Amino acid sequence: MEFLTEYGLFLAKSITVLLTVLLIVGFVVSMGHKNKRSEKGHIEVTRLNDQYEATQDALKDVVMDSELRKQELKAHEKEEKAEAKSRKKAAKKHPEDIKTKPRVFVLNFDGDIKASAVDNLREEISTVLSIATAQDEILLRLESGGGMVHSYGLASSQLDRIKKKGIPLTVCVDKVAASGGYMMACVADKILAAPFAVMGSIGVVAQLPNFHRLLKKNYVDFEMLTAGEYKRTLTMFGENTDKDREKFVEDLEDTHTLFKDFVSEHRTGVDIEQVATGDVWFGRRALEQKLVDELMTSDEYIHNRLETADVFEVEFIFKKSIQEKLGIAAQGAADRLLLTWLTRLQSMRFFS
Repeated sequence: MEFLTEYGLFLAKSITVLLTVLLIVGFVVSMGHKNKRSEKGHIEVTRLNDQYEATQDALKDVVMDSELRKQELKAHEKEEKAEAKSRKKAAKKHPEDIKTKPRVFVLNFDGDIKASAVDNLREEISTVLSIATAQDEILLRLESGGGMVHSYGLASSQLDRIKKKGIPLTVCVDKVAASGGYMMACVADKILAAPFAVMGSIGVVAQLPNFHRLLKKNYVDFEMLTAGEYKRTLTMFGENTDKDREKFVEDLEDTHTLFKDFVSEHRTGVDIEQVATGDVWFGRRALEQKLVDELMTSDEYIHNRLETADVFEVEFIFKKSIQEKLGIAAQGAADRLLLTWLTRLQSMRFFS
């Protein structure tokens, strides 16, 4: 009897908490629809030089002799003050001769089949192009196995905006840039790839199931009405004809031709007929095929640039709506509630 009472009280508390959370979420959702804001999100910029120096200092603090470390810090501080004083004097006498470090702007693209990250990429490129000059560089860390033609076509066009502005564009591929991913990469002035990164797949593929015989077997008719001879070719539910297939393959071949022309335009040294078979190459083999320019990871390249340039990582963060934030919070609350409930049940002892 005592167990049933305790269990009933716990269950009542759990239901009360859950209903309260649902009511709050529902209220905020309804208010959110009434008060939509136009702000999409914000740009976050991180100076990677500072990150590198901070980690280097943290390591030195541990591994170096304390007295030597103090001397090094004093010498570094003295050197910085002298440089700042020298720059200040030069700025007063000949401000036009002041030289600034080149800047490298690091962007990231992690592509799915729909190239969803193109929305972030668009905002990041627009922001960087507002201040970048021909002395700067944009570095894109790219990872994608490809996807929809029109989506990756748009992503490639976004990168082409950089080229039209005359700003050097470098693409680094650590794992994979295939199909639509390679379409993006080939826009760059320079492509770097890790030794075993997957490159290429310059081809087009489409597949779909057909349930016509299954429907026919079960006496189900399927009708599709179109206006225009090629409004619809292959279909999932109707009966496909040889003419439908021929037209579908013709469209695929035309898309493949456009893809090959695009790669040839941007990678003039590539033997397009040799590489446009849909095959893929690891980094070393891709270098032999001139699909990439150098074997190097993005970490190594950025580390090298830190020595001579100011390196900034730029990321556009889309603003989450209140509904999304509360949805995440509600999910977390529900998970914790379920975990508490399961833990309580496991701790109870039953008599038979």
